[in-house]
Amino acid sequence: MPLSPRRPPRWPLAAGLAAGVAADALFGDPRRAHPVAAFGRAATALEARDYADSRLRGAAHTACCVLAVAAPAAFLHRRARPWPPAEVAAVACAVWAVTGARSLRHEAERTRVALQAHDLASARDVLPSLCGRDPSGLDAGEIARAVIESVAENTSDAVVAPLFWGAVAGMPGLAAYRAVNTLDAMVGYRSPRYLRFGWASARLDDVANWIPARLTAALTIACAPLVPGAAPLSALRVVRRDGASHPSPNAGRCEAAFAGALGIRLGGTNVYGGVAEKRDELGEGRAPEPGDIRRAILLSRAVTVSATALAVLAALFTGGVYRRNRKPRAHTISAAMATHHSR
Repeated sequence: MPLSPRRPPRWPLAAGLAAGVAADALFGDPRRAHPVAAFGRAATALEARDYADSRLRGAAHTACCVLAVAAPAAFLHRRARPWPPAEVAAVACAVWAVTGARSLRHEAERTRVALQAHDLASARDVLPSLCGRDPSGLDAGEIARAVIESVAENTSDAVVAPLFWGAVAGMPGLAAYRAVNTLDAMVGYRSPRYLRFGWASARLDDVANWIPARLTAALTIACAPLVPGAAPLSALRVVRRDGASHPSPNAGRCEAAFAGALGIRLGGTNVYGGVAEKRDELGEGRAPEPGDIRRAILLSRAVTVSATALAVLAALFTGGVYRRNRKPRAHTISAAMATHHSR
């Protein structure tokens, strides 16, 4: 008689997600042999061999890169699952490697300190670690805007999205999401070289971030009362009115939520690689000031804590698609034992 199969426990995934966020908060990014940096180098080497001005070739490049990290992650997670402490450790290491909340806040704070010390040159030197725009012609206000926009977008990309995919799909979700997001940062541009080759990476990143970006906006609205002077109702109004006016289908929601919550105005003209890009304004407040960076950091921290709590709860109560779809093994027992278990 078949015994009701035991489902794998859900708590190791939840504990691993929480432990990974704690590791990032305590230690920041790994200083040596960072897995994401190694992935970037491998993707660059592959691009040197398989590049062509073709969407099909770009899609194949994206698929190879994502599968190259998702498949080993799935294997490792499956192997670790029978031993809950091993699963906790494996998931925690993966979360630590793919999230970047501490680094994001650290670089934003460095820029704020430089701006408030009127050291524009140092602020310009730090800015490329946060975003890809050309800092050479930016004044203090424009740098403050760039930092806050980066904090808003990367709160989703570096925190909420990986936690979401980790809760949904475990280690394969964490690894695949970080690969997709990294590829978008590498080749997802509308430049002559990457307009076709990077199309698949950019579209896949849009899909992967669709839910997390809107979750980030919702958490920003919910967490706004925790930040001095922030307004949740204004954040909701600006997201609904301006969130879709951004060139990105996802970043606009995050930036609009931060703009509304902090009572500032984001958007405007950005320069990338010598090419100016005019964007609609988000929000209805004043222009950002260096002091607003600190408030953006506090808001990002609150969203990080809330997103971690949600991911842990989701992992505990749903177990994730990756865990649910695993077919448990049934065990055959004797009639005597079946009688014993039925009592």
